[in-house]
Amino acid sequence: MAYLLDANVFIQAKNLHYGFDFCPAFWDWLLTANTRRRVFSIERVGRELKAGNDSLANWAAQRGDDFFLKPTQKMSAHLSTVSNWVVSNGYDPSAVDEFLQAADCYLVAHALATGYSVVTHEVRSMSKKKIKLPDVCDGLDVECLTPFALLSGEQARFVQRRAVETSLAAKREATGRPRASLTRCTAAPPDCKGRDRPRTCSTPPDAVPPLEAAVHGNSA
Repeated sequence: MAYLLDANVFIQAKNLHYGFDFCPAFWDWLLTANTRRRVFSIERVGRELKAGNDSLANWAAQRGDDFFLKPTQKMSAHLSTVSNWVVSNGYDPSAVDEFLQAADCYLVAHALATGYSVVTHEVRSMSKKKIKLPDVCDGLDVECLTPFALLSGEQARFVQRRAVETSLAAKREATGRPRASLTRCTAAPPDCKGRDRPRTCSTPPDAVPPLEAAVHGNSA
């Protein structure tokens, strides 16, 4: 199974759930999944994202055609299928015009052409004043799911790893040095020999590398 991501998946990820500053793992996962031919979006979505003046625009600008798929002849042939369904289902003319000019129309056409599923934060609606992507997908037998269902189904895991502590644990194993228990550090300059030593440390000053000392301090 492969997936086509709506623009709001990226926008809400950046603004709410998976900001670049505190959850870069989400964005790394997108790239890994794309490399495995599991996750894509389309050129029109990429164009929409690049129009912003923010970190998401910069991220999108670095993605090529392998991520934001270009139109194909097969996709173009399905545009009329999408258009006919929308026009024939009683939506307000203004809603039809808006949908047909938006990236959503092309997203569904790409899904019909490729057999991929559509991923969006939009929800189904009974209103005829606004066309929702899941409703069009339902009408044309295209699978539509939320980003959270995608991540769950793909078993994505964004686990915080303490890189420094992991590195030090490996070092201790390699040298046979046991993990020290933490006790109050009472050594005062000049006994600490000018070291910026944490207040909680069990190892003599000369034996504690600055990096490991910092970890001991964070563990207290």
